[in-house]
Amino acid sequence: MATLIFTALGTAIGGPLGGTIGALIGQQADRRIFGSIGQREGPRLKELAVTTSSYGQPIPRHFGRMRTAGTVIWATDLIESKTKVSGGKGQPSIVTYSYSASFAVALSSTPVARIGRIWADGNLLRGADGALKVGGAMRAYCGHGDDPVDPLIAADKGVHAPAFRDYAYVVFEDLQLAEFGNRIPALNFEVFAAGDEDGVALGRLIGVDGVPSATPAFREAHGFADEGGPVMGSLAAIDQVFPLICTSGTDGLKLRSLGQPGNPLPLLPEQLSPRREQDSPQHYRQRADLPMREPVALRYYDEHRDYQPGVQRASGERAAGREVMLDLPATMNAADARHLANANAHRARWHHERISWRIAALDPALVPGVVVRLPDRPGHWLVRNWEWHDRGIDCDLERLAPPFAPAGVSDPGPANTARDVPVTPTILAFIESVAESPLDPARPRLFAAASSTGAGWRGAALFAVRGASLEPIGSTGSQRAVTGTLVAPLASSSALLFEPAGSLIVALDTQETGFNDTDMIGLASGANRVMVGGEVLQFARAEPLDDGRWRLAGLLRGRGGTEPEARSGHMAGTPVILLDDRLTPLDPSQVDSSKGSVIAASGLADSEPVLARLDNAGLSRRPLMPVHPCMAVLPDLTWDLGWTRRARGAWHWHDGVDTELVEQTERYLVGFGPVDAPVRTWQRDGPHVRISPAERAALVAQAGRAWLWVRQIGTYALSPALPLAELA
Repeated sequence: MATLIFTALGTAIGGPLGGTIGALIGQQADRRIFGSIGQREGPRLKELAVTTSSYGQPIPRHFGRMRTAGTVIWATDLIESKTKVSGGKGQPSIVTYSYSASFAVALSSTPVARIGRIWADGNLLRGADGALKVGGAMRAYCGHGDDPVDPLIAADKGVHAPAFRDYAYVVFEDLQLAEFGNRIPALNFEVFAAGDEDGVALGRLIGVDGVPSATPAFREAHGFADEGGPVMGSLAAIDQVFPLICTSGTDGLKLRSLGQPGNPLPLLPEQLSPRREQDSPQHYRQRADLPMREPVALRYYDEHRDYQPGVQRASGERAAGREVMLDLPATMNAADARHLANANAHRARWHHERISWRIAALDPALVPGVVVRLPDRPGHWLVRNWEWHDRGIDCDLERLAPPFAPAGVSDPGPANTARDVPVTPTILAFIESVAESPLDPARPRLFAAASSTGAGWRGAALFAVRGASLEPIGSTGSQRAVTGTLVAPLASSSALLFEPAGSLIVALDTQETGFNDTDMIGLASGANRVMVGGEVLQFARAEPLDDGRWRLAGLLRGRGGTEPEARSGHMAGTPVILLDDRLTPLDPSQVDSSKGSVIAASGLADSEPVLARLDNAGLSRRPLMPVHPCMAVLPDLTWDLGWTRRARGAWHWHDGVDTELVEQTERYLVGFGPVDAPVRTWQRDGPHVRISPAERAALVAQAGRAWLWVRQIGTYALSPALPLAELA
């Protein structure tokens, strides 16, 4: 702000030169008021980076547990697959194309213990259970010197295939890309390197000769990422948050954390008496320079937010100007990061005091880097160095900041983390549904009802079972059907009237699905159709209960010509399937529509194909049972029997208009006696038949008491029988 003001004033007074002078004055004023711009120290923390394949890209070293994007080091071309699926409802079949890819991703230039979760475009590709959530296979190599050559890379590269030893990497084989727009997604990997226990990750990084130097001072850091470059950069970033001590001796350089001194601390002896006034101890006391601005914020990778960068700020009053933020590429939780932010601010506020302490003899244990006590001064003192003189040994001491009370619980903040739900096995049913208009009368309406118990199910591939072989016929997609079983028996019904008090209880296979209410207009239009065993019924009200159970009430039974099944009733445990657009239509040219034919499904969690058999074959091509039987007695006592026909797919009854004739011709079979073995039959071309008194007497004399019935003769099957009258 001051820069703009002084620049404008300088330009108005002295022209361009005055504007330049005014800008310089304004910049100095801004620094005084706001502090310097860009007060961030340490390696920049990366947001959720994406996988790259650039030449010359450094492969980081990882310690403890971290999240990394990795680098693609080998890949094949995309592999195209073609699948033909039925369009459903009389529509032509559709050919769909899917793609897969095989590639390898390098994760770390140091060995890792294992690979954890994997994210693809922000969603979980591999959960904590180690299973991929899409089709394909994955192999992990931990980066040891004896890792074998991956067989897929060897098949592609031949004898010159690299093993990428000493690099931790993963190989994806035929990873299905349909859910990622048929491209290789942006991947992130959770890696667990050696030393993912509390305080060990940084100890391994600064250890000497491979020996960890873990101390309790490092307990907050559960992982660390060294993105490449000089090692001093990583050490400098650690030193900002965890003060380090570097000592040199006969065994070389040693690094360790300053940490919190233990007890008891060694006590230095009294100072030697000064011989001259200028040798007074006061001559050796001084105050260290204070930092320009105290660091009050710490950026880190929050393990409770899927390793997304988090910020924690120190408690207390803020100084004027911009805050100083420290970046540490380490994995921590919010409480530990808050503790470190407070510790950094506390050390910065402390007035460092240094003193030179002269003693006559040096204890071999008092080497630089040791924390000691003084006989007449409070606090803890760090031995920075010592020097021999003719009058004694001068120890250069620096007073350490006193301990502080840790802050309370800290909040990591909200995060849009991906759900990790396990992939569960497939539940499959194979049914033939009732006909709908418009329809192809010759086309069976075959469907696969696929679902699963868990929310992580992503669909399954479908196959037609032909002997001992499986022929692919498409896939279910990720949308699951609404399936379940009857909890209690469902009583029989005449299937003639709406039953407002009728109800059934269904236990759904998964709580991810449910039912909806409708009204009488919706029922008349065919809404809320459910197949219970072989019966199709409709419901008006759906009430959720507990444990995934639902009560369906307000029933219309025996729909779509399934009145005989309604009169039989159903036992507990009978399968229940909602007939809606979540079913997967099947092409009859690819699937056998006869009774007992079998299809199979194979999903990610299915160790063996899941089989389902067609038990209600012919339902969609079977004529509906005629209705409304009537009888008139003619003057000669002849019975004139009549009925009303129905048509497949005709859910609407229009007044004064006959329903559409779906069959090729209108024909009926009238019989007397058992339906399966009638005593006599007649065929008629219209909805009526006449039985004379003599014919009735002859029938009774031949078979005794029995019923007259009628069945519509369809193009492909006979309808169920409608009782017309009883002869006795």
